[in-house]
Amino acid sequence: MATTATTVDDIDYSDIEDKYQVHYDDSFDNMLVVDGIPVIDKSKLEKLVSRICKEFSRKGVSIKPDDIYMPWNDAAGKSQGFMFVELNNADDANVALAAMHNHPFDAKHTLKVNRFTDIERYEKMDETYVEPETEEYTPREHLRAWLADPQGRDQYVTYRGEDVEIWWHGRPSQSELAMKPDWKDFLYVAWSPLGTYIATLHRQGVRLWGGPSWKPQQRFAHPLVKLIDFSPCEQYLVTWSNEAIVVPEGAPQGPQYLSPDDEGNNIAVWDIKSGDLLRTFSTYNENDPPSAKKQMQWPALKWSPDDKFVARVTPGQMISVHELPSMYLHGKKSLKIEGVVDFEWCPQGDKDREDAEKDALASANGAAAKTGKKARENMLVYWTPEVANQPARVTLLGFPSRAILRQKNLFNVTECKLYWQNQGDFLCVKVDRHTKTKKSIFCNLEIFRVREKDYPVEVVELKDTVTDFSWEPKGERFAIVSSNDPNLGNPGPGITIKTDVSFYQLEHGKNDFKLLRTLPSRTSNAIRWSPRGRHVVLATVGSSSKSELEFWDLDFNNEDANRREGQVSKEEWGSGIQLLGTADHYALTDVEWDPSGRYLATSASSWTHTLENGYAIWDFRGQEITKQIQDRFKQFIWRPRPRTLLTKDQQRHVRKNLKEYSRTFDEDDAAEESNVSAELIALRKRLVDEWNAWRVRSRAEFFGEGGPRNGKRAEAKAEKEEIEVWIDEVIDQIEEEIVE
Repeated sequence: MATTATTVDDIDYSDIEDKYQVHYDDSFDNMLVVDGIPVIDKSKLEKLVSRICKEFSRKGVSIKPDDIYMPWNDAAGKSQGFMFVELNNADDANVALAAMHNHPFDAKHTLKVNRFTDIERYEKMDETYVEPETEEYTPREHLRAWLADPQGRDQYVTYRGEDVEIWWHGRPSQSELAMKPDWKDFLYVAWSPLGTYIATLHRQGVRLWGGPSWKPQQRFAHPLVKLIDFSPCEQYLVTWSNEAIVVPEGAPQGPQYLSPDDEGNNIAVWDIKSGDLLRTFSTYNENDPPSAKKQMQWPALKWSPDDKFVARVTPGQMISVHELPSMYLHGKKSLKIEGVVDFEWCPQGDKDREDAEKDALASANGAAAKTGKKARENMLVYWTPEVANQPARVTLLGFPSRAILRQKNLFNVTECKLYWQNQGDFLCVKVDRHTKTKKSIFCNLEIFRVREKDYPVEVVELKDTVTDFSWEPKGERFAIVSSNDPNLGNPGPGITIKTDVSFYQLEHGKNDFKLLRTLPSRTSNAIRWSPRGRHVVLATVGSSSKSELEFWDLDFNNEDANRREGQVSKEEWGSGIQLLGTADHYALTDVEWDPSGRYLATSASSWTHTLENGYAIWDFRGQEITKQIQDRFKQFIWRPRPRTLLTKDQQRHVRKNLKEYSRTFDEDDAAEESNVSAELIALRKRLVDEWNAWRVRSRAEFFGEGGPRNGKRAEAKAEKEEIEVWIDEVIDQIEEEIVE
């Protein structure tokens, strides 16, 4: 038998080779050309490459020094101002291009990024012009369209169970559901400071909604987010999670996502319009003392009123101020302040805002066009405790000049709280002081008059402990809640703390804050001023035994409005304070005025307790408008309004002709009452008709044929017993004055 020998060379391995062949990417789609690099010598190469890698990583693009090639001018011994960067693949290159093009590297250099393959594309590009197709214009929704409501109504949001509802609030016939969105699996909702957006917190991050259709406007991918904070001008958002950031393998990368360099941090700062991540921070710095890590202060980052700066404090060491939008440390150094405990930015008043707008407009038109007073720079105040032989100190600081404007030394200080008036006219430092034996605590109010030369300070000395302080918006008055109750420090269950509520006002003649009136023996522990000032509500919040509301008017007398000009005698000082009404909302947890200052909302949230949860709306006199008891009720929040677009002259014109404008509103109110009366009359008539019909049927059944009495007699008797309703209506009313 013959056999055939087979050698190794005769075996066909083509199928195996095709299956396991390694395909090499020989294209240059993963190569980028980065221009705008600083020109350096070789001694600075390592430092520059390290800085470039860090900048790329901050934008979510991970590169190494070996991925960078930088051409050199050997004759001059200098770099040529550009470099080549090799990424892992074309997708990473696209992400890097989007993230780093036009990125500000430093004050003098901006990175310009292009694809390496663009050289061939531009070389082969057809230079024949082809007119592009005109796209049909699709208008975007106006994010503040609710302000154009013909009836001028406000909105509020409620959150109950898993359902969110947004309501219009107005007269009874105008209150209606505006939207019931289908939002699922979120923690809570929050309005932005000017009411443009509403935010929902989800497991994956934050979503912003807005416009007439409540479509999604932006999202921020911060997993397990628990707290958020908007900047005052709604340009930026801060998010926080108690879980440190972890970026899993294969997670999407780019300017809108967290990168591996952010791992371990808890706080993120985002640009709202672009959705880009600007920077992340850890809740606590590595150098924070153990005492600072007991609890987190929120907001952890504090914004300047113009959104130009954001700052955070490292307790006992420094205040770090970052510029926006770069998030670079201002001046490349923090404010080193030994022992610093807390700080607050000065709010921007209407006058400051107008001066800033005029200054910006003048700068745009040239220095020669500048008119009026220069805008006041930002200010912040901080305090430091007593250290060794150094007294405690409150410091008022101008920023960005970093000039110390005013300092005040304080002695025997236990704690300080900082309270700015909303226009930045006054600053109150509530100082809790102890006696030399440290067995008792008393309070002083150090009040800075910020608009005056040298920032004079007035002191209000108090014997009791102050538990709440609140400035009147746009006013010169403030209110405090104080107590000397022995149970104040350690209240037991069922014990109600007795408090006093006092009102103070600036007396221009003496430039001092004088007591207007004290309301003794209260249980109130919260002060809520109307956003328009004048009216104030004193509330007992968080108590299961007391839930009182008191509605006060501080300018009840017409003459009382002249007090600010010093036209009221000493005997009349404080005579305009009048109680308008009292109310009760059992176990209330939240109290909030609407933006107009005409209505007050109180609510009892199931997040705090499960006793009669729900909300109520009152007018400024304490009259109940509506009350809803709802199980699993969580939130009620009024939608904020931006500041008015009317000029000062237009506002003065409206106030001057208020009686003429009020006639229209009086007619609308009368028509509303008439509609309500007509509906009530129709309801009563329908009920009476139903009652009479039932009586006729019942008598016919009982006294009809075969009954004990004649049916006709019963029907006649029923007709005689028909009920009638008499309604008195006032056609006209004339008031006459009799002169004796």
